[in-house]
Amino acid sequence: MSYFDSVVLGVVEGLTEFLPVSSTGHLTIASKALGLKIDDPAITAYTAIIQMGAIFATFLYFRKDIWLLAKEGTTGWMSSDWRRRQDFKFAWYVVAGSIPIGIVGFLSKDLITGPLRSLWVVAAALILWSGVMYVAEKRGRQSLDQQDLTLKIVLTIGLVQCLALIPGVSRSGATISAGLLQDVNRVTATRLSFFLAIPALTAAGLYELKDVDTAVVGWGQIAVGTLVSFAVAYASIAWLLRFVAKHPITVFVGYRVAAGAALLVLLAAGVVSAT
Repeated sequence: MSYFDSVVLGVVEGLTEFLPVSSTGHLTIASKALGLKIDDPAITAYTAIIQMGAIFATFLYFRKDIWLLAKEGTTGWMSSDWRRRQDFKFAWYVVAGSIPIGIVGFLSKDLITGPLRSLWVVAAALILWSGVMYVAEKRGRQSLDQQDLTLKIVLTIGLVQCLALIPGVSRSGATISAGLLQDVNRVTATRLSFFLAIPALTAAGLYELKDVDTAVVGWGQIAVGTLVSFAVAYASIAWLLRFVAKHPITVFVGYRVAAGAALLVLLAAGVVSAT
């Protein structure tokens, strides 16, 4: 992998991590376009590790919120009155909602980095999950705010987040859709999606460090890709939070379907190979 490759993949990761278009799917497509072997463990490890840049951006952007939640979540155990506070509940909802993807991701690692790393899978998931996003936006009543969240709602969102392990589904697309389908408003669902990303992507990035092959991906390329993804993701967070306040997630459906359809045509015509 060249430094040019690492910059391109860093930009793709930063742009797509928090948009409901699938960062993993786009990283898989970009890796293929750059001539990289998309099912090589070193490449799949690299794409997971540079997601840490997006997580660092989340930490920086939400640093005050994260500090408050960490303080409330730990000191809240000292008082029953404190445990009834919304910030205490939200902190532990995030922890609970992150457990399913941790378990499923660990148990299905070979499937995720093997058979699912196919452009056929990416194309199908881009198109099919778009239907879920459309239904979620149209049917969700968006009547619930953050203070209305319950453990059941967040656990359901956490379970749906596991589907994002399929390249092309989109982690944010899955979590926001799951929230909308349970009548959570779009802004709250998006904010929750950011916080659920922190433990999920941090754990995935740290776990994949063991699969780094410096003969394929050097530490310099990893550092560059992570730094680039951090810078681009920080800008993306600020933009997305403003965007979702006024626009439905269905605005991304047309792009997802078009990208998936174009990819299917290229695969069927033999222009590109699936792996």
